[in-house]
Amino acid sequence: MAKGEGIALESVRAGTTSWPWTGVAQKVGGGLAAWLPALPLLTLAAVMLVVPTVVLILGSFGIPRTITLDYWDETFQSNGGRLAIWTSVRLGLASALVALLVGSPLAWFISRMITARRSVWLALLNVAANFGGIGLAFGYMAALGTYGMVTLAFKDIGINFTPPQVGTLASLILAYSYSNVPLFVLLTLPAMSILRTDWMEAAEVAAASRVQFWRYVGLPILAPFFIAGWLLIFTWSLGIYGLAYALGANASAAGQLRLITLYIGLFLNTSAGREERAAVMAALLLGMAAVSLILYRLILRWALRWFS
Repeated sequence: MAKGEGIALESVRAGTTSWPWTGVAQKVGGGLAAWLPALPLLTLAAVMLVVPTVVLILGSFGIPRTITLDYWDETFQSNGGRLAIWTSVRLGLASALVALLVGSPLAWFISRMITARRSVWLALLNVAANFGGIGLAFGYMAALGTYGMVTLAFKDIGINFTPPQVGTLASLILAYSYSNVPLFVLLTLPAMSILRTDWMEAAEVAAASRVQFWRYVGLPILAPFFIAGWLLIFTWSLGIYGLAYALGANASAAGQLRLITLYIGLFLNTSAGREERAAVMAALLLGMAAVSLILYRLILRWALRWFS
């Protein structure tokens, strides 16, 4: 082969391999190959989560029949709607506060246990955090009902103990706390490892008391994690339906208890043609949860600076 012909062939090959569509095809093919295993999960998420959410939000505005804000106006103008929103927020705030006050010291004590004892506590907390719904409602009534085990035990020893009446806000807070407190402990327990033992020893060497250590070192470091856990418990408490229905269905039907989740169920089950009101309540609940989760992510990002 002549020297000129060899140079020409090399030029043709170089031009072929540097064709711009080749790089694009390789990138697209590589991207599809990387996402191919996740396509079933993404499809399921789109069908079961994204599409129902979009339909729900559009339905709250009357779409596809019309576009109106009347359903939102009716919800906020009605006394029952406003009371349901306010009661749900109060329930979420109170439940999250109880979880914070009880779960924070409990998480600290468990983090300082030996491995074997800590494993036992983690197992118990996992079981309690995943126990709820109708079963938890039955357990509450069996323990703190009018003829519950705890109620009768107090009466047997001469203590006139009257538990909160089933269906009241206090009874819901107690029942929610059974699973909320273990869940809060599990959420904040990894953050306890940030506080090092040598920091406490350094504070003692500097003649600082235990109260001063927690005020100036411990609580400022752990506060973002506690706030983040509080937000998650608040969001979780807003959306509980099974336990709230089991304990408060009769009170809700009588107008004594109003919750967003119970209102949604009431509209869907007994009010024909009022699905839009249920969609408004569900969209409002979705918006509150979205705001809480965004704040959770921001606070957690701020708190994770201690890990860097």
